[in-house]
Amino acid sequence: MPEGPAMMTEMSENKRWHSVRDLLGTNDEAAVAFIGAPLGLESITPGRCDLAPGVLRDALRRMSVYDLETGTDLKDVSVFDVGDVAVNERTPAEAFAPIRAAVAEQVARGLTVVVGGNNAVTRPGVHGLDASLAHVGLMTLDAHFDLRDTDGGLNNGNPIAALLEDGLPGRHISQIGLLPFANTARAHDKAKRAGITVRTADDCRRQGFATVVAAELNRLAGLCDTIYVDFDIDVIDRAQMPAAPGARPGGIAVSDFFAAARVIAAHPKVRVVDLAEFDPSLDVAAIGALTTARWFAELLAGFSARKVP
Repeated sequence: MPEGPAMMTEMSENKRWHSVRDLLGTNDEAAVAFIGAPLGLESITPGRCDLAPGVLRDALRRMSVYDLETGTDLKDVSVFDVGDVAVNERTPAEAFAPIRAAVAEQVARGLTVVVGGNNAVTRPGVHGLDASLAHVGLMTLDAHFDLRDTDGGLNNGNPIAALLEDGLPGRHISQIGLLPFANTARAHDKAKRAGITVRTADDCRRQGFATVVAAELNRLAGLCDTIYVDFDIDVIDRAQMPAAPGARPGGIAVSDFFAAARVIAAHPKVRVVDLAEFDPSLDVAAIGALTTARWFAELLAGFSARKVP
């Protein structure tokens, strides 16, 4: 005989389920923080990356908190939603201080997630984690080096170049998923001279994307106290991520992107991650929205399995 309403202790799933969106709230003691950084100005390919934080929040309603493959249940995870930093009408130079401050205010938590916005969010994010730049490692999952010259100003194509100029040691940087015919010889030479570790998309196909990521996390962990990870969503093959203006055919599989997110979030030295270059105005059948929402769920699953020393 069915239980009467007075006897039921759980929400009915007749109309809806407990979603990942339900985990976001105002609990200031949460171990995870969500910061929106809707930076869109100075994008090399103009678009609407500034819409991404809001679209992602909405898409999280379509993600259940339960992973049936591993039995992971996120229902008890709490995420402090900081809200959006007011940078949607600011240039990367103008947005630097507010994004840096927003990240710095949250780094005492186990994991802070910055949702851009274009890739110019990465530079202030790294500074927010370690103002000295001496003890932080940076991993980028990206089709591009982002080492364009800075002489014409800051944009989403030169955050790594700017960080090198700021003093971040090149050997503290791992760049993974780089594609042929999407970069220049000059940028490659810059990376090699700086001592940046370069892992191409072909390396990842031959060795396994998550395997390469894990190896580079271990390398950085041996050099640095904390690690920042930039998830530029254009590292995914364009057919599977049409809402990334810089995505190209030959990128990594979306399933590998998800697996890497879980591995990264499980690492105890990873303290801040960002998501960049998702442009909802280019989305097709909500592929981009659902991909970013699944990415966020994978982060929480990885973080929930983290082994704290």
